[in-house]
Amino acid sequence: MSTTTAPDVSLTASAAKRINAILAKQDGADYLRVSVEGGGCSGFSYKFDFASEANSDDLLVERDGAKVLIDEMSLEFLGGSEIDFSTELIGAAFRINNPNATAACGCGTSFSI
Repeated sequence: MSTTTAPDVSLTASAAKRINAILAKQDGADYLRVSVEGGGCSGFSYKFDFASEANSDDLLVERDGAKVLIDEMSLEFLGGSEIDFSTELIGAAFRINNPNATAACGCGTSFSI
């Protein structure tokens, strides 16, 4: 497992705060896992899960105590991205600002390259 804060993937302070709040309520979960899988309205979609331990091929991104794991295959799609948490009138959600995406759906959970 490798650790980084930049330039591969970064967390905003808002995302770190929200991740810490969520993980504090999840029994046995020490990490938020972010991955990319095929599907969604634009070809690929982001997936958020909890994990109790890291795999050997995971990248560990940390900020302010928040720990996010990204597997090696997903990192190919997420390199250079920023994970943010935004609160808007229509709701609150994690957003991934991905420089690799050439298009994204309106909800922000699906993208194409």
